[in-house]
Amino acid sequence: MTQQRQAVWRSPYVVYSLFIWLKLALLRYFLFSEISLKWWLLDLASVLIFTGLIEMVFRGRSKRTVFWLFNAFLSLVFFAAALYYSHFGSIVTYTAALELKQIMKISSSVKATIQPLNYLFFADFVLILLVRVAVGRQRIHMYSARRVNRIPLLIVTAAGLVVSAFFIKYDKGIVNELVRAEQLGFLNYEVSVAVNGIRDKNKTSFANVNQAGLVINDYENDYGYRPQAAAGQELQYFAAGKDKNLIVVQLEAFQNFPIHLKYNGSELTPVLNRLAEQSFYFPHIFQQIGQGNTSDAEFMSNTSIYPTGTIPMSTGYGDRNLPSLAKLLQSIGYEADTFHVNEVHFWDRDKLYPAIGFDHYYDKPNYNNDNFNSFGASDEELFRVGTEKLAELAAQNKPFYAQFITVSSHFPFTVPEQFRKMTIPDSLKGKQLGDYLLAINYTDYAMGTFIDRLKKAGLWDNTIFVAYGDHFGLQPDDNDPKEVSAALGITYHPVVSRFNIPLMIHIPGQTEGQVIEQTGGQLDILPTIANLLGISLADRNFVHFGQDLLNIQKTSFGMRYYMPTGSFFNNQIMFTPGKDFDDGTGVSLENLQDANAKPYRNDFDYIMTLMKMSDEYVKLLPKR
Repeated sequence: MTQQRQAVWRSPYVVYSLFIWLKLALLRYFLFSEISLKWWLLDLASVLIFTGLIEMVFRGRSKRTVFWLFNAFLSLVFFAAALYYSHFGSIVTYTAALELKQIMKISSSVKATIQPLNYLFFADFVLILLVRVAVGRQRIHMYSARRVNRIPLLIVTAAGLVVSAFFIKYDKGIVNELVRAEQLGFLNYEVSVAVNGIRDKNKTSFANVNQAGLVINDYENDYGYRPQAAAGQELQYFAAGKDKNLIVVQLEAFQNFPIHLKYNGSELTPVLNRLAEQSFYFPHIFQQIGQGNTSDAEFMSNTSIYPTGTIPMSTGYGDRNLPSLAKLLQSIGYEADTFHVNEVHFWDRDKLYPAIGFDHYYDKPNYNNDNFNSFGASDEELFRVGTEKLAELAAQNKPFYAQFITVSSHFPFTVPEQFRKMTIPDSLKGKQLGDYLLAINYTDYAMGTFIDRLKKAGLWDNTIFVAYGDHFGLQPDDNDPKEVSAALGITYHPVVSRFNIPLMIHIPGQTEGQVIEQTGGQLDILPTIANLLGISLADRNFVHFGQDLLNIQKTSFGMRYYMPTGSFFNNQIMFTPGKDFDDGTGVSLENLQDANAKPYRNDFDYIMTLMKMSDEYVKLLPKR
C-alpha cells in the first residue's frame, strides 16, 4: 500500500465513519435483534453525509476535535436510544429531548434499565484511553493530517445524500414506526420525523373546532358502536350515580393479571378483588398512553382525546383550553381537585392541570414525607391527605371530583422493608417479578386504607369510585413470558397481558358486582363515567374519541406508542401492522393465539382516520 493510501485510511474521516457505522450496527441489534446487511448499508449512506461535511468544512486539529465531539454526541444518543427502546418499546425521537428534565427525575428507573452491553457504544473511547496509558506521554499519531481528496469525497457525500433522500421521500407508505426506523436507518428516520413534524405542525383538514366536532361525531356514529340499538332507546345505567361525588384513582404501573390471582395461597390484591366483586369490573381494558406515560393516562381519562404519540400531551398541549371531565362537572356545581405526591411540574402537570381545569392540585409540599421511594411520600400518605381535604368539602356540602395518582408501585418497584405486606419465596427475591408483586400488593393495601377512611368520613356511600391502571409494570426485557406464566400459574402473553390494565367503577349502593366483558381503552373512561353521572355528551356537543363501555356492543380503538401506529383492539383481536395492514398480524383476545386479521380491514382504516382526526382536533383547540 502506498503512503498516500495509508494516509487516507488513517484519516479522521475514515476512522470516525467506521466507528459510527459500527455503532449503528450495535444499535440495530438492540432495537431489532438483528443486523440486516442491506439496511445497515443504508446507515452507511447517512453516516457519510455527516462525516463528509465535517471533512470538507474543518481543517487540521479543529477537524479532529469536531470528529471526536460528533462521535461522542452520537454515542450518547445511541446509548439513550437503546435504553429508551428497552424501557418504552419505541424509537426515541428528537421530541424526547424536551423531556430530559423529567427523565432525570426518574433516574432510578433509568439506571435499572441499563444492561452491560449498552456500554459498548463507548468502547472506542476506552480503547483509545488504554492505548494512551500504555504508551505513556508519547504522542499517538493515530490519524493522518492529510486531507481526503475532495473530488472523491464530494462524490461519496453526494451519493450518500441522494440515497438517504430517496428512502426518506418514499417511506410514507409505512405506518409502523419500527419498520420505518429499521428500513430507513436510525439517522435517516430521525431526519424523516423532524421533516414530517415541521410539515404537519399546523396541518388540519378542519376549518375550525365546531366543524371538527360535527365531522368527528358523524364519523363515529357511522361506525356503529350500538348496532342493535333502536331509535330513542334509553342508555343503560344512565344517571345511576347522578349528583354523587366522583373519585378516580389512577394506579401506577398496574396490570390486570394480579386481580383475583392467588400466589402461595394468598390473594395478591385482596382489596381490589373485593372492590371488583362489588362494582362494574372491566377485565378487557388496554392502555393507550403516548410519550407522556402516566401523565398521558391522566390526559386521556379526563379528555377522551388520543395522545399524539410524538410528544407528552402535558408538554405539547398543556397551553390549550381542553374540554374535560372536570369542566363538565364544574358546570353543574362540582369542585375538581387532583392529588399527587410528586412536584406538580413533573411531566409539566403545572400546565396540564390548569388546561384540564382542576380547581386545586395538591402536590409534594402537602404531604409528610415518609421516604417511601425517590418520589417521596407513600400511597397511604397520599390517601390520608386526600381524605382530609375531601371531608372538608363535604362539610361545606360541596360535591367534588377528586383524582388521585398513586406512585408507590412505580418502576423499579422498590418497597422499603417496613412497608411490605407480604413475603415472597427465595426464587423470586432479587427478580423484577418478585419486586413487582410486593409493590402492587402494597398499593392494594393502601387502597384499603383509603376506602376505610372514606367510609369513616361518611363519603363512601355518596361517591362513585373508579380505579384503573395507567400502564404496564413488568418490563419485557426482564421478564420472560414463559417464566412469568410458570411462576404465577397463568398464561401471560408478552403483548396482550402486558398492556391489559384493570378498570373498576363502583356506584353507591352497589353490593353485587358485574363483570363487563366489553373490550375498551382509557379513552372510554370519561364517556362511561359521564353516563353514570347522567351527563349527556351528545346534548353538550362534547367531542370524545372513546365510548361508553356500558352501552356499546362493538368497538375498535387504537394504540400507537408502545405499539406501532396502526395497532388496534376490538372485541375479537389485537392487531399489529407490518409495513401496513396487509402484512400485519392478529392475536385472538379469547385464546391468545394467532388470529386471522383480514376481516378487520375496515377497523384498521377507521382507527387510522380517527386518530388523525383526534390529532387535528387537539391542534385546533384554543390556547389559554
